[in-house]
Amino acid sequence: MTALFPAFPTDYLVAALVTLTVVVDPLGLVPIFLAITQRMPRAAKRQVALRAALIAAVILTGAALIGDWLLRTLSISLPAFRIAGGLLLFSIASEMVFGVRIKRQSEDAEQALDRQFDQHVRNIAAFPLAIPLMAGPGAITAVVLLSGRAGGDLTLLAILIGVIVFVCGLCLIAFSAAAGIARMIGATTNVVLERLLGVILAALAVQFVVDGVKAVWG
Repeated sequence: MTALFPAFPTDYLVAALVTLTVVVDPLGLVPIFLAITQRMPRAAKRQVALRAALIAAVILTGAALIGDWLLRTLSISLPAFRIAGGLLLFSIASEMVFGVRIKRQSEDAEQALDRQFDQHVRNIAAFPLAIPLMAGPGAITAVVLLSGRAGGDLTLLAILIGVIVFVCGLCLIAFSAAAGIARMIGATTNVVLERLLGVILAALAVQFVVDGVKAVWG
């Protein structure tokens, strides 16, 4: 009976679920999502949330399947990835702190900005939400390690991919709820929140760089 119906690898499922949920931290990303999408209409926020979840799921699934091989083939280290992600994240944080925004002055400009806005939605869904916040160095590292633990077992790899989809789904749910929360927050609170979270993002970006440098020179 055991040979016909092997025991379900519950320990691997629990390890993967706990590890990725803690590393990705869907609830912890809600304030950042609110800050970088606060001036967007509700439909655009949903689009950003969905795109970010899909992009993060694809990146983490790719890391589970070919991540270790790809990094070794391209001679790219995770510390280098962490440093690059930190520098890019810092640029976003600086825009939040200083309130950099595109001004609309005419109908022609507004139409042009509408096209730029669509591009902006795609951009912020990919960065900084999907990467490096959702599918950042920590999450990619965790997925690569869990994939290595699977040892090529297709069942364990399927479990890992299922956990990735589940965690990204949790992020999508959290972001969808955040859109409703944003409507209840006043304009002044939004401004203060944007500046405060910009500083926090800047600190997170610096920490990414510091951790990467320590790993390189440690």
